[in-house]
Amino acid sequence: MNKESIWSYLQSAGGGDFEAPFGLTEGEIYYFEITDSTNVRAWEETRQGTGDGALFVANDQSQGKGRRGRQWVNTPGCNLCFSLRLYPTLGPERISMVTLVMALAVAKAVESMTGLECGIKWPNDILVQGRKVCGILTELKMDGSHTECLIIGVGINVKEQEFPGELQARAGALEVLCGREIIREQLLAELLKAFEEDYRCFLERGDLTDLQEDYQHRLLNLNQPVRILEAAGTYEGVALGITPMGKLLVRTPDGNVECVYAGEVSVRGPEGYI
Repeated sequence: MNKESIWSYLQSAGGGDFEAPFGLTEGEIYYFEITDSTNVRAWEETRQGTGDGALFVANDQSQGKGRRGRQWVNTPGCNLCFSLRLYPTLGPERISMVTLVMALAVAKAVESMTGLECGIKWPNDILVQGRKVCGILTELKMDGSHTECLIIGVGINVKEQEFPGELQARAGALEVLCGREIIREQLLAELLKAFEEDYRCFLERGDLTDLQEDYQHRLLNLNQPVRILEAAGTYEGVALGITPMGKLLVRTPDGNVECVYAGEVSVRGPEGYI
C-alpha cells in the first residue's frame, strides 16, 4: 500500500468522470507507513486548514483508538486503517448518526469485496460469520453549539493475524473468512464510494429515514434479546430496530419501549458480545 496506489483506486471508484469520492484530490491524501493514530493525524491537520474530505491512511498504527478509551489492536500491513475528516453543517444531536452511516457503508463494501453477508451489531460493529472485523470511532470538535469538525476513524481486519487475549474468540480477518486476497486500497475506494452516497442522502434528510431499511436488514440485534448497560444500571429487553435518529428501540419485559442512545450505553446479547 502507498499513496499512489490509494489515489489510483480512488480515481477508479469515481467511474467514467474519474472524480474520487468526496472530490478528493491527491494532495488531500495523507499516507503514513506508521503513525500513532490516523484520528490524531487528522486532528493535527485541521490546524492547517485543509478542506472537507481529507483522508488519512496508515499501514500501521501504534496507538489506534477505539470506543470508550479502548485501543484498536493493529498488526502492521494486515489492516485497513484510515480516518476521514468532514465539516458537516448539522448540529451535534444529529452528528452521532454519521457513525451508523459509516457502519452501513463498511458493510456494503465488505459484502461487495468478499461476497459474504455482513451483520451490524448496533451501533457500529461489523461482523462476518460471527467475527468482528471492523471498529469505527467518530470524534467531533464543537464551536459553541455548532459542529466545527468531524473525524471518522475506521479499522478493518483484512489479512490473517494473531489477535490477543479475549479477541481471539471474537475477532476475524476478511481474507481468512472469504478465502481470497483482498486489496486494501480497493476496499477503501469501495467503502468511500458507498459512504459518500449514503452520507449525502443523510445530509439531505438530516436523519436515517432513507437508510433505515438497509441498516436494519443487517442489524444483528433485530428482534433479539439484549442487555443494556448504562451508568444508572442494567436492564434487558428485545431490540425492535432503530429510529430515524439512529436510536435503538428496546421493548422491556413490562411492555414499555425505550429509546437507547448509542453514546450512553453498551449493548450485549444475554450470553455475551452479540
